[in-house]
Amino acid sequence: MSYYVYILANGRNGTLYIGVTNDLIRRVHEHREATIESFSKKYQLTQLVHFETFHDALDAIAREKQLKHWRRSWKLDLIEQYNPYWRDLYPALL
Repeated sequence: MSYYVYILANGRNGTLYIGVTNDLIRRVHEHREATIESFSKKYQLTQLVHFETFHDALDAIAREKQLKHWRRSWKLDLIEQYNPYWRDLYPALL
């Protein structure tokens, strides 16, 4: 089984959300549909701008916690290193 740490945004340099899941497509779909009241719904965080894959749940959780404690500038640099145009990566997953 794979685990994913992902970053959602509402636009380039916008608000960021970092999460972890074992089903990236389902989880991003839930964020996009805004089916429950949440931070991502409030700020319309629907664009998947970065994700990382792990084979161990504890590694994924540790990475999520690490990223959540990073400075915002480091998070932006991470996104731009792999996705310089801030493209929504979700359609490519489907």
